[in-house]
Amino acid sequence: MSVIIGLMVLGLALIMLEIFIPGGIVGIFGGISLLAAVAFAYETYAIEGAIIVFGVGLVGVIACLWFEFKVLPKTAAGKRFFLQDQVDGKSQPDVCKSELVGKEGVTATVLSPSGYVVVDGQKFEAFSRSGFLEKGELVKVDSFDEFRVTVSKL
Repeated sequence: MSVIIGLMVLGLALIMLEIFIPGGIVGIFGGISLLAAVAFAYETYAIEGAIIVFGVGLVGVIACLWFEFKVLPKTAAGKRFFLQDQVDGKSQPDVCKSELVGKEGVTATVLSPSGYVVVDGQKFEAFSRSGFLEKGELVKVDSFDEFRVTVSKL
């Protein structure tokens, strides 16, 4: 009985230690220890003992994970281990301003269907909804996303 309890305590401790030593190896050894406890219980107490040990181990793992992700981040020690701040911002600025939607421009290169357009004196990468457009054709800005404007032929 003491071997089973020892393996369960060791397994749960290793699973708790996984939060401080990431990588999965410690957690895998914790899981192996819990399975070994179930195997010893089956050998000693038959299927009923194995089911009980498995259930206790499952409840223990759930309790450990609940503690690690719900309780620990709110403690002073946990605040040093978990990310508390959020990053507000973008990795890139928007390609153009929403005021450009509806404005007219001219193709700076051939749009087949991608290329460059000039609108209000600024050059933008563009996608043509009208298909192939020659250089120098008049276009209207329909919309924009993070990387390019979408234009159509006038």
